[in-house]
Amino acid sequence: MCGIVGWIAFQRDLEKERPTVDAMTATMVCRGPDAGGTWVSPHAALGHRRLSVIDLEGGVQPMTVDTPEGPVVITYSGEAYNFRELREELRRRGHAFRTSSDTEVVLRGYLEWGEGLADHLLGMFALGIWDGRTDRLILLRDQLGIKPLHVYETEDGVLFGSEAKAILAHPAVEAVVDADGFREMMGYVKEPGRTPWVGMREVRPGTMLIVDRGGVRERVYWRLEVEEHRDDTETTVRRIRELLEDSVSRQLVSDVPLCLLLSGGLDSSALTALAARKLAEEGRQARTFTVDFEDPDGFRGDEFRSSPDAPFAREVVDHVGTLHRDIRLDHQQLADPEVRRTVIAAQDLPFNFGEGDNSLYLLFKAIRDHSTVALSGESADETFGGYPWFHVPAVQQTAMFPWLTAAQPARTYDRELTLNTLDLPGFLAQRWSDTVARVPSLPGEDAHERRMREFCYVHVTNWLGTLLDRKDRISMAVGLEVRVPICDHRLVQYVFNTPWTMKTFDGREKSLLRAAVRDTLPASVADRVKASFPLTQELSYLGQVQRQAGELLSDGHRAVDFFDRALLTEAVRQEPQTVTRDGRDVLERVLDLAVWFDLYRPTVKLS
Repeated sequence: MCGIVGWIAFQRDLEKERPTVDAMTATMVCRGPDAGGTWVSPHAALGHRRLSVIDLEGGVQPMTVDTPEGPVVITYSGEAYNFRELREELRRRGHAFRTSSDTEVVLRGYLEWGEGLADHLLGMFALGIWDGRTDRLILLRDQLGIKPLHVYETEDGVLFGSEAKAILAHPAVEAVVDADGFREMMGYVKEPGRTPWVGMREVRPGTMLIVDRGGVRERVYWRLEVEEHRDDTETTVRRIRELLEDSVSRQLVSDVPLCLLLSGGLDSSALTALAARKLAEEGRQARTFTVDFEDPDGFRGDEFRSSPDAPFAREVVDHVGTLHRDIRLDHQQLADPEVRRTVIAAQDLPFNFGEGDNSLYLLFKAIRDHSTVALSGESADETFGGYPWFHVPAVQQTAMFPWLTAAQPARTYDRELTLNTLDLPGFLAQRWSDTVARVPSLPGEDAHERRMREFCYVHVTNWLGTLLDRKDRISMAVGLEVRVPICDHRLVQYVFNTPWTMKTFDGREKSLLRAAVRDTLPASVADRVKASFPLTQELSYLGQVQRQAGELLSDGHRAVDFFDRALLTEAVRQEPQTVTRDGRDVLERVLDLAVWFDLYRPTVKLS
């Protein structure tokens, strides 16, 4: 897991621009705290920051293979989980290896297969390869977009980087956000390929960009495809178990300490149980971590969480025998302005999950003292239909992104801004229409199956992108590599084509996943109702947030103008125990936006 940057310019000499490339690369230090390097030629400059995970000594980047026709150079982030098989195949084809790293396998895979490299990789990755034989750049992103990759086209080439900040560090790039950008930030609908920054986009998941003197062309090498599912339920459950076990086994490969994020829910508990079995075969013990809070008044259930995580996590620990640690956070840590500042800087954007992002950062920071790699359960809810709103008829019948319909997003923004200047409702309606128009379907599929296929598609292609980006950015802010075994594209593709009636064959959410792993878990955990990521219930946290937001109001900070001032003022002045959900939301969002304005000082163009 690393940070990559690059600058391709066909009409200038980049050998004179090393300081700029170094500055771009330096923005990725958190992503790669162990080592860094740059490679510069007349028309291509690549930078890399490394988090050492496999082949600690030999995987230094940018990595080069010199050929008689010119150098071929890679800057690479992520992991190719099938690198061992690929290395053996490449050896049979005559390639010799200097290192045991997966980076060299990927580089030599390109030498062997060219653009066909993408069809051979299994894992999470974002990479740039400069082919000095033909003066062209290959940018490649994994099938589900687990690893980020941004690109900015210039007059004579491109800039690219793992994060927007690497590109924004280039002197020719201005930090500008227009109306479309604010719609992207405020809408909670991450459209693949789009960013809020003017002129900047992402390489879409499952996509390759080829850059040469003729311009930029795009090749889609993987997408969710529709096909008739012929396996019966028993066979399907068995196949899902096989895919899960294979994915988990591959992702346990590491030359540094590894752990699992355990919430006590079905997804993380399943990964923990499967990983513990595999590690035990190798004479190793799984290590697990659970987040909890110092709440003196005890747990109080709500609509998102009916039970605390800790008791269920402990059952899993006792059942499978992990080396476990609870990470307990207090309200002083969560409310620390420096924590919020670090989180916003990591994400490059505001308007994500507020306190939830702060607690995730503190959890990862604590874990990093013990492990460099962690496994997490992202994509189970999106792939298997785990969110409660999947199963609400009224939500199913509404032509809108389900998480927006079900959650009824708080009305926190200024009304004139959202309805007139940005027309956010119209934007979201159009985005929904455009997205579902891309959903593949089977001939003869009935209306309900079609709608539920749309639900699964938009969750995997849109909502999952938000969660993966969040997990990547916040984990990389502390130099922690988070792997997501359920995001294996083979598994996602297989489950996508199972009928909705099969996904819910036992009358519950995530029927197929539960059936595939039930034998590995305590019954109470296998049957647990989904709970959202935990938040503190300590009122002292809210009190500190109120005070900080009140200071923004008093100072007339520009962030205040984007919100419903009456709601914000009321939320600041109320007793903490009486603050509504909308009030809490506006407090978090105004603080996030203020930090973002102060950090990036963007030019905002809303008209």
